[in-house]
Amino acid sequence: MANDTKNSNTEEVELSEEELRAQLDEQHRVRIEKLEGLKEAGKDPYTITKFPVSIYNSEIRERFDELENQDVTIAGRIMSRRIMGKASFFDVRDSSDRMQVYIRIDSVPEGVFAEFKKWDLGDIVGVTGYVFKTKTGEISVHAKDVTLLSKSLLPLPEKWHGLKDKEERYRKRYLDLIANPEVKDVFVKRSRIISEIRKFLDSHGYIEVDTPVLLPLEIGAAARPFKTHHNALDIDMYLRIETELYLKRLIVGGFDKVYEVGRIFRNEGMDATHNPEFTTIEMYQAYLDYFGMMDLIEDLYRTVTLNVCGTDTVPYGDKEIAVGKPWERLTMIDAVKKYAGVDYNDWKTDEEARAAAKEKGVEDGVDANSTKGHVLIAFFEAFVEDKLIQPTIIYDYPVENSPLAKRKPDFPAFTERFEYFINGTEFGNAFSELNDPIDQKERFVKQVKAKRAQGGNDAQVDEDFITALEYGLPPTGGLGFGLDRLVMLLTNQPSIRDVLLFPTMRPNF
Repeated sequence: MANDTKNSNTEEVELSEEELRAQLDEQHRVRIEKLEGLKEAGKDPYTITKFPVSIYNSEIRERFDELENQDVTIAGRIMSRRIMGKASFFDVRDSSDRMQVYIRIDSVPEGVFAEFKKWDLGDIVGVTGYVFKTKTGEISVHAKDVTLLSKSLLPLPEKWHGLKDKEERYRKRYLDLIANPEVKDVFVKRSRIISEIRKFLDSHGYIEVDTPVLLPLEIGAAARPFKTHHNALDIDMYLRIETELYLKRLIVGGFDKVYEVGRIFRNEGMDATHNPEFTTIEMYQAYLDYFGMMDLIEDLYRTVTLNVCGTDTVPYGDKEIAVGKPWERLTMIDAVKKYAGVDYNDWKTDEEARAAAKEKGVEDGVDANSTKGHVLIAFFEAFVEDKLIQPTIIYDYPVENSPLAKRKPDFPAFTERFEYFINGTEFGNAFSELNDPIDQKERFVKQVKAKRAQGGNDAQVDEDFITALEYGLPPTGGLGFGLDRLVMLLTNQPSIRDVLLFPTMRPNF
């Protein structure tokens, strides 16, 4: 029996961009001619509507002992081949794994081997044959018949160089998945993460719901929305920047625990942790405060990480993130005191706070109108955030940047809000929800005024939400986190674009 599959082209040849383009055009032309020949012979592969696949390649490997010498039917894409006169080895990759196939001229129907020799890498084929091992111990399928199921008119990326360009990989994810099969593992794990989150929340009595994506008004929140127009109603509408306000309406309506896995759209910048459309998971629970949400999110992360990764300590870059250990909890005041060496409680006036910022060289987020709360936030961003590598909860935020959180009864300049940070990045945000409709409207008015001053001329107060609060929102804990950042963490990926199948890209035309 011959040895295992090897690519006969073993020399790396550097070609110029023009040469590569010319080569691609020529291969495209040749493959179209082959397709035309198949159609003329009455063997158009595109007319085949189904194929009786009996097993996945990975299952053949797992069950080899019981399947040896048994017939199976597989299908997938030809990834490599080695033709040796009257026999050939070729690799077929399905969604689970690759499988080596051995084909001989005398083991398939007459004419099939000659047809096979004309097929190309990238073609999708069906194979029926029996399972065996080669002399070198490679689990394989000995073909009794092969069928061309779909013709690939463009060549796959060259084996040695592959599809390496990041922009091209994101733009043509379908080709990335073919050329770099390990990429698929990230998205399989993403699916498992979502499934485990749903399982966790469902087991805690939460109900999954859907809320509108198209909204009739631009709310006053800081994020910039995408704007569109509804022709039938003849009104402008906005893609949602959060799911929060509708979910809290449901708590008003009598649901005790709700969550949504929601697609969010923000017309803002792009970097390693931001994409204009992304996925959040928001959850709200009546009669719970922000400390209860702290316990919930720690438990959720620990459970999901353990179930998906098999361990609650995961690698991220050059670090080991201990998701399963108790998370450190610090108030924002204590965190700034710990890392910046300044104490909010020493500032008697806003002027003293601004002077402290000037002394420490803190300029971003601080101007002549900044309050003590604004300055504290600026210190946190300048001195603290990037130090929070292991999971850390920062709580009790100034009211200045927490328009939807309940004030602390004993410290009304601050709110019952927390965010949690991993690897120096904010992963989620939570409140004891503000349920005072008068206070809420005052904060919305200020928020809208600030947004309009920055050019958001369409921003409005969500009066219907205020009306809902006037009917009574029970004490409620709420939390939202970015799914994509969690997936980045649990798959050890450096960019959000590596965990989105089709990240937002500038058109290539």
